Amino acid sequence: MIIIKNGRVIDATGDRTADVIVDDAGAIAEVGADLATPAGATELDAAGCIVAPGFVDLHAHLRQPGREDAETIETGARGAALGGFTAIVAMPNTAPCMDSAAVIREVLDLGATAMCEVVPSAAITVGRDGEALSPMAELAGLGVRIFTDDGTGVQDDRLMKRALEYSVGLAPATGGAPVTLAQHCEVTSLSAGGCMHEGEWSSKLGIPGQPAEAEELMVQRDIALSRATGARVHFQHMSTGRSVQLIRDAKAEGLPVTAEATTHHFTLTDAECASYDPVFKVHPPLRTEADVQAVKRGLADGTIDAIATDHAPHTQSDKELPFDQAPPGMLGLESALGLALTELDLDIAQILALLSWNPARIAGIDDRHGGPIEPGRRANIAVLDPDHEWTITGEAMASRSANCPYEGKTVKGKVRHTVYEGELVVIDQEAQR
Repeated sequence: MIIIKNGRVIDATGDRTADVIVDDAGAIAEVGADLATPAGATELDAAGCIVAPGFVDLHAHLRQPGREDAETIETGARGAALGGFTAIVAMPNTAPCMDSAAVIREVLDLGATAMCEVVPSAAITVGRDGEALSPMAELAGLGVRIFTDDGTGVQDDRLMKRALEYSVGLAPATGGAPVTLAQHCEVTSLSAGGCMHEGEWSSKLGIPGQPAEAEELMVQRDIALSRATGARVHFQHMSTGRSVQLIRDAKAEGLPVTAEATTHHFTLTDAECASYDPVFKVHPPLRTEADVQAVKRGLADGTIDAIATDHAPHTQSDKELPFDQAPPGMLGLESALGLALTELDLDIAQILALLSWNPARIAGIDDRHGGPIEPGRRANIAVLDPDHEWTITGEAMASRSANCPYEGKTVKGKVRHTVYEGELVVIDQEAQR
């Protein structure tokens, strides 16, 4: 049993000062002012801290199966717990790809003992090759609610339309729960060979660029396909101002679309690539300052629903390759809260919505994550100190990799404790297993 004392509780229902008691079955038992500490309970003093529903990451690369040298489900989940996440959606670009029941079951089995819930997504197409649909009904029957070829957008317009039409009819396999198709928006005929944003900096540096239009054209297409099919579309790691505006207009139209932005796309620009350091190579690439500001406005006005990490660990040897040869990607799980609190001019409740209850709803796991802190709910909780200053360093993170673009950056805001299914998996910023 756990009691969290003297905290400021913030969830989707509001903001109040209260104590929270978690029972031995992993549920919230009582919430109220000045609660007595039950006999034998572990007491956490949350004075000066915020008690919130655990965070949910819609976009994490855990590399297992296939690239356990860069990350495993165990180490990725440990980093997630340290970052306040009680659930993470694992991307399917593993080896083998998460496009079959056998691989989905393997990920579920590996995640069963992890320090947060590991929610597998599955590929839209077999092998993420964009040629044939994966067995979506079978995978939905195993609990998959998000399908994505992340890392590669579905290039074939007709195939994407068929996937969306098929997703609408998956209710018998899901017991009525909706399925969402998440898109990595990139027209490869425009982006092929590009290693950073196409613009002033790519010209100065002599690095081949990816134009903003490569993202925006696919956003525009999938909005049209959502309109035609009625299917739910989630836009991953939006990076350009025009993409944000297209989604804003689609939402005003009432279409069932949602979107995420990563921490690096609202904190870093393409100017970082002037160092030729591959730690700043990411996919989609870092964009201009104008794009960064547009993403921030999208987060502020609700156009963008969630902050995702796109946590993408790579080994040191891979990231030390020349810029044009190095794989794209950055770590993100442990730094997301601090970057959001430091870089976004939003109140704490807005940031928590972007990190917790909004992504939980999109992932279809809001029955157990992101919900109000009230009796009877599952005890998936983050206790965070919004004033704690700390310095980001990749080597100190739980990941097997250290490709962090914020090395030496000081931010304000850190998770102090994480409760997952009633278990204290992080106490005073230390993982418990």
